[in-house]
Amino acid sequence: MKARIPNQGGNSQAAMMKRLQDMQAEMNRTQQEVEEAEYVASAGGGAVEVKVNGKHEILEVNIKPEVVDPDDVEILSDMIIAATNEAIRKAVDTMEQKMGSITSGLNLPAGFGF
Repeated sequence: MKARIPNQGGNSQAAMMKRLQDMQAEMNRTQQEVEEAEYVASAGGGAVEVKVNGKHEILEVNIKPEVVDPDDVEILSDMIIAATNEAIRKAVDTMEQKMGSITSGLNLPAGFGF
């Protein structure tokens, strides 16, 4: 009589591989979805608005004419930087949240998740 060791053998390994393949496909779909999405942030009470995509590429910058002061370009630059950084943060946060929900049950070591 042969002893059976639970969770050993072809079926459990095949099931695990299938789960990993499904998770990989879901992660790829999610990554593409997040990269194609657009994220908007503003600074200076809406004086400057920046739109980026999930690949962190700037798509659009809108500046209200009343904030364009040739004697104070530094403030305008600061607002553009602030709005751009916030829009990129939104994209990064969205990617981390969506990927984290996919990998949440895996108990991955630190640095292996999103």
